[in-house]
Amino acid sequence: MARVQYVERDQLDDEGSRIFDHIAETRGGIEPSTPMPNSFRALMNSPKAAEAVGRLGEYLRLHTTLDPVVREIAIISVARHTNSHYEWAHHEPIAREVGVRPQVIESIRTGRAPMGLPAKEGVFAQAAKELVVNGDLTDRTFQAIEHLLGPQAVVEFVTLVGYYAMLSVALRALGIEMEEGLASDLDA
Repeated sequence: MARVQYVERDQLDDEGSRIFDHIAETRGGIEPSTPMPNSFRALMNSPKAAEAVGRLGEYLRLHTTLDPVVREIAIISVARHTNSHYEWAHHEPIAREVGVRPQVIESIRTGRAPMGLPAKEGVFAQAAKELVVNGDLTDRTFQAIEHLLGPQAVVEFVTLVGYYAMLSVALRALGIEMEEGLASDLDA
């Protein structure tokens, strides 16, 4: 059970409604079936915080130079290493949709990644794991992702992982529940 209420648009003042609409509009293009997920409905208890979180998420999902496959490998790796069923349920289907290979998804889900993955996929799972578990990257991992991505995308990658790790903490602390119809197989 959520520890805070899920805020609906009609509960907000004009500024809150504007923020709600912007988040729903930008998220609707990403997940049309869930334009205003429980995560953001809970964050709307503080509309300005929801706006800040939403804008960074919008940038990271829609406007970085990261390849969508790299982005989703990173996100589902964060979900795995933070044990965030909510993030996994939302992003595992997106990962499949953007072309993350089923073997990569399964390797991340079971915690085996990067073992058994080609270097160009495994290094992103490894980098996300290191950032979540250690809060840092080894020199070897940093050099590998910098070689593959370049400096701008490395910053975007690290920011993306930090963003989803922050969301994972917020989701857990606020007791956010998955929307109806979503499921996670992280523990399967």
